[in-house]
Amino acid sequence: MDLQLKGKTAVVTGSTAGIGLSIAEELAREGVKVFVTGRSQPKIDDALAAVRRAGDAEGVVTDAATAEGCAALIQRVPTADILVNNLGIYEAKPFAEIPDEDWLRLFNVNVMSGVRLSRHYFPRMLSSGWGRVIFIASESGVMTPGEMTHYGVTKSCQLALSRGMAELTKGTQVTVNTVMPGPTKSEGIVDFLRSVSRQAGDAAEAEAEFFRVHRSSSLLQRLIDPAEIAHMVAYLASPLSAATNGAALRVEGGLLRSII
Repeated sequence: MDLQLKGKTAVVTGSTAGIGLSIAEELAREGVKVFVTGRSQPKIDDALAAVRRAGDAEGVVTDAATAEGCAALIQRVPTADILVNNLGIYEAKPFAEIPDEDWLRLFNVNVMSGVRLSRHYFPRMLSSGWGRVIFIASESGVMTPGEMTHYGVTKSCQLALSRGMAELTKGTQVTVNTVMPGPTKSEGIVDFLRSVSRQAGDAAEAEAEFFRVHRSSSLLQRLIDPAEIAHMVAYLASPLSAATNGAALRVEGGLLRSII
């Protein structure tokens, strides 16, 4: 299927690994010029090598979790047709042991990075007459996990932010949507699985125990491949998805039991 994305430009935050890298590759494959962002030049170089095998890409070394980093990215890429707010971090920690600093750190990375970049690119999309803003949240934004409440709260914030922005697009060709991945193969996932595992074994054992004990409602019963999320994002970024706006779309392996 031709997603009609040739000639578009996209900024994908946190795109040197995991979900972000797969999104960058998928968009490049569809003819989008992708700006890959990350905090270190070596990681940018590695990511660019992968994305350029799929299509056109440039790298921007910046920390989009900070106001200064967002400003630097905006200066380098003043306009974009597609903004994918993918940057995010997580950690497992008992609620009573989460200090203010950790709450603020996760909020800055997971929420404010998207706020700051959207505040710049979104009005320009409205002015130009076309655009796509996509937030990469999590099923944790709907079903807050007890082992990382602060993470779940930031993902709920993304859902609210996305819907609020979508309300401003009425009658335009700009859409704002959220994608909710479930537990996904990504950098550091094995360490996370072992941190919540009762008996830390090899990666396969930790994964099996995680789904058996902590995510038993999952129908997939395995980690999601980042490419499986990137396919959904590419569709939402395309003109073909014009009737999907203000939505939260699940790519979470059937973990959520609610129908809507």
